[in-house]
Amino acid sequence: MPQLDARARARLRDSSFAYIDSKGRRRLPINDASHVRNALARFDQTAFEDDAARERSRQRLLRAAKRYGIVPIGFFDGQLRKERRQGEIKARTADIARLPRGTVTFLLTDIEASTRLLQRLGDAYPGVLRDVRLIIRTNARRAGGHEVDARADEFFVVFQRPPHALDAAVAIQRSLQKRTWPDGLDVRVRIGIHTGRPTLTDTGYVGIAVHTAARVCSAGHGGQILLSSAAHDALREDLADGIAFRRLGQYSLAGLPEAETLFQVEAADLIGKFPRLRASPARLRLVASRLRRNSPRRSPAGHEPD
Repeated sequence: MPQLDARARARLRDSSFAYIDSKGRRRLPINDASHVRNALARFDQTAFEDDAARERSRQRLLRAAKRYGIVPIGFFDGQLRKERRQGEIKARTADIARLPRGTVTFLLTDIEASTRLLQRLGDAYPGVLRDVRLIIRTNARRAGGHEVDARADEFFVVFQRPPHALDAAVAIQRSLQKRTWPDGLDVRVRIGIHTGRPTLTDTGYVGIAVHTAARVCSAGHGGQILLSSAAHDALREDLADGIAFRRLGQYSLAGLPEAETLFQVEAADLIGKFPRLRASPARLRLVASRLRRNSPRRSPAGHEPD
């Protein structure tokens, strides 16, 4: 592409530029075919003063491309991708603005043994994942939940009222149990529920309540619904018929400073027996801590200290 020196650039009319800012600075020359192609490539790298100026410049550039017989397929693709990203960001911002604030109840789900399922199902796994998400999403929305995030084999929902979270959890497990899965597989999800007061930012929820909900979920097994002590306290006065809670004890959950008392949700048509939780009982951590504190120190050479 021939370079425009200052004298040649000064001789060009304003119409030979796609963008002229409010201070009269002229950018993106479109005086010939090679400069039009260059302007198409540099358009998304240009800082415009506002959206209106950007749109005017885009229209000028497209008219210039048409005049020189240039079909800007790549330019269109790039614009569509950018508009799609902007639309997703706006939609995400709008979704976050609708999320409940204050004291809320989180429900997290995680597919048990998802790696093994992927290895067994291969190309069929995305379909199973899609069906699991649909079951979770449908039951959560029916109970008044707001979807916060869905990534890989995890699903994150928030509720304004704790009983609605419990209703959704029980409905999810019942729906999954009734479903017939490929190759006769038993597809199960673990569910954790926690009530807390997180902070809602422009990127979503943050705070210890989010981490607690995730750790409660990860401690369980497929088909199991676990409650934190806070969720249990919020729910025990408002139980649906046929639903009961069983205290499992105190457990040390990774990253949380205090032990958490966990409860299992029970109903006649839900699975009731599970292996030990995937967390350490709090008393074991206390015993281990005392043993470390009381054990004699050894020197680097392995000898008893003086």
